[in-house]
Amino acid sequence: MFSKACEYGIRAMLHIAHKSQIKERVGIKAIAKAIDSPEAFTGKIMQQLSKSGLVQSIKGPNGGFWINDDDRIKINLRQIVEVLDGDQIYVGCGLGLSQCNDNQPCPMHKQYAPVRQALIKIHTKTSLDELATKLDGIATLK
Repeated sequence: MFSKACEYGIRAMLHIAHKSQIKERVGIKAIAKAIDSPEAFTGKIMQQLSKSGLVQSIKGPNGGFWINDDDRIKINLRQIVEVLDGDQIYVGCGLGLSQCNDNQPCPMHKQYAPVRQALIKIHTKTSLDELATKLDGIATLK
């Protein structure tokens, strides 16, 4: 459903949010290891997320990434997906056709509409903080 970059980005944000809940910053190496992603690829993903303002970072020996308490509550899954993959999953044709819309529907348009709306609702209403809180019982983000 998502690109590999988006999957890694979601997992990275969950890891950072979880660490931020206990007031820890986390570096690229630790993030890459936690989500089983190549370090250079993780760095590029984190650069995009940082530029978008979804995550804060500071360089140096005591640096790393973190997400403020208020931001963890405000950030939802849809925001992360849109930064890394764009909005096509929410507005694009389910068959990938360029001319699909309500006036010129593809053969699956009516079937995809409720699925798309449900996905929008789930991703918009699910906060990063809510997901990070549920990580305590999960052994790994890999």
